[in-house]
Amino acid sequence: METASERVDGLSFHTKKPWILSSLHSGEILLWDYRAKSLIRTFDEHYGPVRGLDFHKSKPWFVSGGDDKKIKVWNYETSWCFITLFGHLNNVRTVQFHHEYPWIVSASDDQTIRIWDWKSETCISVLKGHNHEVMCASFHLKDDLVLSASLDQTVRVWDIGALRKKIVSPADDLLVKYVLEGHDSGVNWASFHPTLPLIVSGADDRQVKLWRMNETKACEVVTLRGHMDNVSSVQFHAKRDIIVSVSEDKSIRVWHAGKRTEIQTFQLNHDRFRILAVHPGMNLLAAGHDSGMIVFKLERERPAFSLSGGDSLFYVKDSFLRHYQFSSQEDSQVIPIRGFGTASLNQSPRTLSYSPKEYAVLISSDLYGGFYELYIIPKDRIRKYFVRRKRDIGRSAVFIAKDKFAVLEKSTNRVLVKDIQDKLFKTITLPIRTDAIFYAGTGNLLCISEDTVFVFDLQNKAMLGELRTPFVRYVVWSNDMESVALLSKHAIIIASKQLVHQCTLEETISVKSGAWYDNSVFIYTTLNHIKYGFPNGDSGIIKTLDVPIYITKVAGNTIFCLDREGKNRVITIDATEYILKLSLLGENYDHVMSMIRNSELSGMAAIDYLKQNGLSEVALQFVEDERIRLSLALDITEDEELWEFGIIDIEGLSADEAERDFDDQELATQAAERDFDDALRRRSIQELATQAAERDFDDALRRRSMQELATQAAERDFDDQELATQAAERDSDDALRRRRDFDDALWRILRRSGLLREEE
Repeated sequence: METASERVDGLSFHTKKPWILSSLHSGEILLWDYRAKSLIRTFDEHYGPVRGLDFHKSKPWFVSGGDDKKIKVWNYETSWCFITLFGHLNNVRTVQFHHEYPWIVSASDDQTIRIWDWKSETCISVLKGHNHEVMCASFHLKDDLVLSASLDQTVRVWDIGALRKKIVSPADDLLVKYVLEGHDSGVNWASFHPTLPLIVSGADDRQVKLWRMNETKACEVVTLRGHMDNVSSVQFHAKRDIIVSVSEDKSIRVWHAGKRTEIQTFQLNHDRFRILAVHPGMNLLAAGHDSGMIVFKLERERPAFSLSGGDSLFYVKDSFLRHYQFSSQEDSQVIPIRGFGTASLNQSPRTLSYSPKEYAVLISSDLYGGFYELYIIPKDRIRKYFVRRKRDIGRSAVFIAKDKFAVLEKSTNRVLVKDIQDKLFKTITLPIRTDAIFYAGTGNLLCISEDTVFVFDLQNKAMLGELRTPFVRYVVWSNDMESVALLSKHAIIIASKQLVHQCTLEETISVKSGAWYDNSVFIYTTLNHIKYGFPNGDSGIIKTLDVPIYITKVAGNTIFCLDREGKNRVITIDATEYILKLSLLGENYDHVMSMIRNSELSGMAAIDYLKQNGLSEVALQFVEDERIRLSLALDITEDEELWEFGIIDIEGLSADEAERDFDDQELATQAAERDFDDALRRRSIQELATQAAERDFDDALRRRSMQELATQAAERDFDDQELATQAAERDSDDALRRRRDFDDALWRILRRSGLLREEE
């Protein structure tokens, strides 16, 4: 996988998922699926470059550190930063979770290493001693040690056992156990070996140094020279005895840790490498550079293998030719294979071809410009290690007859036909520039070029077929040699033996392997799925994979395969779907009915598949439900007379059958009459309901009129009450006037009569 982005300063592999984190100089953090080659999500809360990244081993978290002096802990499932740690006074260079305790170690340009407790969100220790920027710090996988590298030209190993025992307060300093001095410039990176007491470091002096520790001291073992500029990062490989380093000289270099020599160099044209990450459990590495990152493997994972007789598999693993028997599942070692890669970097062979008649094996490799080896294996078990072995130059080699094989001489574009004694029989020039050759039947070759494949008849020197394709990496023939699957990186092309194109199955991720089932279905694997494909283009998913596998044979619901480690595995799958489709395509309807009766699949699954593929007429052959039959017939035609489609076969009826059909028709007529009576009754009920609704409506109108009259009466009563009130008020005023008039008259009478004096 290769990505394009701004400069990548930090990388971290997830231990279980096919994910990798990359942090950019712009401050963004990107989560990638390296299998699907797709961006999952982006995290953006840091200000400035982010240089440190690490996934937690068991929780859905990762930690990051950047030039904003902050350390952040994220939940990648929710994209939430739920912890931010403050304390560093300058740029944070690296961060790492402890494998067991709730700790994070960080290195900073403030010349310190800090250990944090993410539970309490506090700094529990500050490691002081470097007098220049600290470029990286990491925990040991097993021991209570921390390793740091600094631009003060030293590598330091710190003992943190006291911290684990909780006898050190945050104010106390932890002790330096070793100080490794030897680099002539600032040290950019240092790493522990995953299992051995070794340390590797890389520095601005362009050197990679290997160090060994014991209980009392650490000393330099060797200096590896070859880089032409600053060494940015260096790591031990997780599985092999090798060291990998990246540099600002735009190269990745692979070193033999035991022999202490350079094995391989990979070069970029324009970009300087900044950071390196090694997957802890797989043969995967990632390197960040000025304009993105690359995820790559150092070794070929697909084992070279060849089937023989349907029950035997020959394959290469760990520099040995091995034999596996499918029926008994017995695996045995046959002979040692030499000359493929080194003891530490095993470049497995690309192809293997087997001749059962001569008990001979041809193994081809891409190393050293391409070569092949011929092994004649003694059938006498007592002398099985006395192997006849011949080696010669050739891009690929393959048996074309029981005692003849062909070798591609790529430089001249010729095929050399040789006998079993490796003697040249004849030479033939191919009509098209060819990169690889494969078996295509006795005396024939399937030749692969950059954008074309063709079948070539060696006897008549003639092309038997030609097909334009993407570059083909592997070829898989059906057992009857009538069909061929051509595997390119992201597609499978299925063709006839004359290379007449039948279909192309496109994939978005890498195609890994495949095998034919019953000469008609191609079962293949991608990075994360087992799938099937038919020559008509129909395809589907059988099973999801956690890790890639390489199919060697398919038998019913059993898949035999080799894994990444070259171990034989047996996987049980649900083959119902493609076996059903195969039976339908072969018009084996008895088998389909048997599958339905045995509850191997829903009957409707078969019917739906047939309908979707325009095979409703076929479905009528085994469907008994009359409603489904009518539906299928209507799919075929709108003609009311459906006799010809199998609903009722008039011509094939006996007298009794005709009588039964007549009775069925009478019953159908009676049923129709009952349906008509039911419809009349429903109509009467509907009319009565309508009349009731009309009466309800009239009643509602009457109630509405009565409510309006009552409202008007209430309004009149209210007016009468107001008038009565006014009249009462007038009567009260009149009564008051009359009382005053009476009182006045009384006073006048009393004064005239002398009963009251004037002063009273």
